[in-house]
Amino acid sequence: MTVIVRDLRADSPEDAEAVTRIRRVVLPFDVTTPESVLFGVRTANPAKRYRLLVAERDGAVIGMSHVGIAYDAAEPSLAYANPVVHPEHRGQGAGGLLLRTAEEHLAGEGARSLFSWVEDTPACRAFAEKRGFRPSRAAHFLRLGLAAGTLPGLPPLPAGVELRTAADYEDDPRPLFHADAEATSDEPSDVGADFTDYDDWIRHTWENPLLDRGLSTVVVVDGGIAAFTAAMTDRETRYLSGMTGTMRAHRGKGFAKLAKTDSLRRARQAGFTDAFTSNDADNGPMLAVNRWFGYEICASEVRHVRTLG
Repeated sequence: MTVIVRDLRADSPEDAEAVTRIRRVVLPFDVTTPESVLFGVRTANPAKRYRLLVAERDGAVIGMSHVGIAYDAAEPSLAYANPVVHPEHRGQGAGGLLLRTAEEHLAGEGARSLFSWVEDTPACRAFAEKRGFRPSRAAHFLRLGLAAGTLPGLPPLPAGVELRTAADYEDDPRPLFHADAEATSDEPSDVGADFTDYDDWIRHTWENPLLDRGLSTVVVVDGGIAAFTAAMTDRETRYLSGMTGTMRAHRGKGFAKLAKTDSLRRARQAGFTDAFTSNDADNGPMLAVNRWFGYEICASEVRHVRTLG
């Protein structure tokens, strides 16, 4: 009956499937597959000091946590740990043991601030606050039913505007890297990113098995990228907006709506039934865009932080 914490075995499909099952139960607004779990472990940047911890009880995986250093953050010594425990096994010490193991590892790697996303429920927030965490920011997760819902039609494209997909950039994805970097740098966050490593972006974003390049829409104006939306899918029924961004010179022109409209319509045509996205709770413009599509808030999380050492 003892709970133990160990590293996920990178050569174990069974471990990856167990982690996927837990995340789908606890975080139904997320998109995870066994392939993406193993990809994250096998390709992690060494500077990340990444570990995927699993909590095991009587031979069964009942919890997990992504753990690592925010190696691309503008400020050094920032780290993260996000314990997730199956609801049927909470209150048995798995979450606390996952967190303690993560803290010991990260402190040994020089981390000084630890960030963690916490479900916005009284029990989960109490768990975090009891362990010295304080809330820093909130995020909402939204769902749109594609099968039965309605989607706006595509408007006529203005002169000089065309729609492409990320697959059109497979020979040279660098323009998408620059667009992603600009949009990410302006996204609300308490952990800023220094987004400059193209090779790292290729390995961990462009080659991510969840990225559906064919469903990721790119709005092009006079040959240059004006906006994009990255589609992450499980290749079955679930679609997630990984990132939607508009370049600074093109904001306020409706290009984010255009990109999302095109991508969502093609996702529905391809048989996807559930679309998910997330927004910083203070990002009013993007929340308004998603509500315009018919997305509804289905869950919230609160980012917490504590000092290590």
